[in-house]
Amino acid sequence: MTPNIVGEWVLEEASDPKFPFRVRIYTRKRAEPVLSFFVQDRWPGGNQHIFCLREGRIGEDVTIGAEVERVPIVALQRYGRRLSVVLDRPRQKRCDFQIVEKAYKNPDPEGPATYEQIFWFTQTAMRNRRPRGARLHTARPEVDARVRIASDERYPWHLRPFVSERGRLPAGDYALVLDGAVVAVVERKTFDGLLAEFGRMDVLRQRLLELSSYEHHALVIEAPYEDFLNPARVHHWSAAFCARAIADLYARYPRLRVVFCANRKIAEAWTRNYFGAVSAMTGGVSVGDKSAILNDDGMDT
Repeated sequence: MTPNIVGEWVLEEASDPKFPFRVRIYTRKRAEPVLSFFVQDRWPGGNQHIFCLREGRIGEDVTIGAEVERVPIVALQRYGRRLSVVLDRPRQKRCDFQIVEKAYKNPDPEGPATYEQIFWFTQTAMRNRRPRGARLHTARPEVDARVRIASDERYPWHLRPFVSERGRLPAGDYALVLDGAVVAVVERKTFDGLLAEFGRMDVLRQRLLELSSYEHHALVIEAPYEDFLNPARVHHWSAAFCARAIADLYARYPRLRVVFCANRKIAEAWTRNYFGAVSAMTGGVSVGDKSAILNDDGMDT
C-alpha cells in the first residue's frame, strides 16, 4: 500500500562550521518551505539530540551547498510546541522537533525576556530517555473557546467548563468553536437512537459522510458495543445485523471516529476531554487548514 505523501524533507550542506546542514520541510500546498532550520548533524544519534537554529538567525554570509537528500514526508503534526515528522524510508524515519522558551537570567529591559531553543530528537532517543512522569505536549492558548449545541438537541450534555450556546450546526450535534470558527464536531447517539437510524441507513450515511469531512470529529454512542450484540436488547433487529451495520460504517468511512461509551455520563466526559484536547492543540487554527500547523517562520508559537 502506497503511503499518503504530505510533503518533502530536504537536507542540504551549509558553510557554517557549527551548523553544517540545513533542513527544510515543504508541504504539498506551498512552494516555499514551511520550516527551515540549520542543524548540527545529518540525523540525531540514538542517545542524543541535535541543537537547531531558525534560518533567520544564521549569519548572512552562510552559503548553501549540495543537496544531501530529498525524502517524501508521510506524516507531519504539531503537538503544542513539538512537531512530529515521519519520513517515507525504512530507517531513520521518525523524529520530533521541540521548541523551548527560556527566560534570560539578566534580560535587557528594552529587549525580549525570553529566548528560543530548538532540539531535534529521534524515536530511539525518545525511547531511551528516562521519563520524569507522563507529559502531554499540548499548548494552552488564550482563545475564545465555547461549545455550540444544535438547536434541535433535546436534553443536551453538560460540558462545563466550556461556555455553551445554542445555534445551527453544519454537521453533528455539538461543535467546539474557537474564535468564531468550528474546529471539532461530535454526533451524539443513544442506544435506541442508533437502532432507529439503522432503519434509515441512507440518511445516516449522508450525515456521517459530512461529519467525517471535518479533521476533528467523532460519533459518540451512549452505549457499549456489546449491547448491540445482545439479542435481548436489540429489539426488532438481529444482533448479527447490528454487528454488520456498525462494521459497514467503519469500512465505508475509514476516517470516522466511532466511540462507544458506557452511558450518558461517560459520553459527556469523553466529549469534554476531547474538545479540551482539540482546543489546546489547535489554538484557533481553523479545521481543514492543515498547512496552518506551521507558519512561514517555522512553527506556530
